[in-house]
Amino acid sequence: MKVIFAGPTLHGANLPPNTDYELRPPAKQGDFFRAIQDGANVIGLIDGIYEYVPAIWHKEILFGLSQGVHIFGAASMGALRAAECSAFGMVGLGEIYEGFASGALENDADVAQSHAPAEMGFLPLSEPLVNVRATISQCLQRSQIASAEHDQLQDAAKGIFFKDRTYRRLVQSAIPDADRAGAVLAVLRANNVNLKLNDAQLLVETVIRTPDCRFIPEFGWTFEATSVWNAMFSIR
Repeated sequence: MKVIFAGPTLHGANLPPNTDYELRPPAKQGDFFRAIQDGANVIGLIDGIYEYVPAIWHKEILFGLSQGVHIFGAASMGALRAAECSAFGMVGLGEIYEGFASGALENDADVAQSHAPAEMGFLPLSEPLVNVRATISQCLQRSQIASAEHDQLQDAAKGIFFKDRTYRRLVQSAIPDADRAGAVLAVLRANNVNLKLNDAQLLVETVIRTPDCRFIPEFGWTFEATSVWNAMFSIR
């Protein structure tokens, strides 16, 4: 059994036709443990919930690894947890993971994104900073915005709260001239770079290629079932 936890990052994705994995909503605390208990041999983490409920617990990931479950992370919450747990055997994938692993990215807010509920397909309602930064840089490289505009847009993007960050809000904050702001908005939308989706699709492909069986754990660490763990997850 293979499980992928995803939501807004995969919205509108052109996924390869495959019935080899089960797509579940963004992970919250307890979801990894339940997937492992359900029999998951391969787990991919893309999106997670963190604002109103406890986020996916690192110890759940360690538990899965100790049971021989292949665990991959990319794009959003998955990239964060992979950077934090790679030393224990979790495998990170993609450019965003590399950014967190190297220290080039340091803030959870870089990948944060507001979205609609599951009933609306986790429709993205804001733009994550990693995508916006890449888009602005690409526009400069293609000589579609001036260097000064690039700097103004990058500064403005960083200062906008993640729930409010849209390209329209960005140009309104960074470019005072209304006509030029409209032109830049069109340029940004036409050159949108979706780093999160690119990394998420890499994870999906990796999960598909991974054999649906557990491995024999040979780590230099031992999973410790603490009293808190036992209180939260009593294994029957």
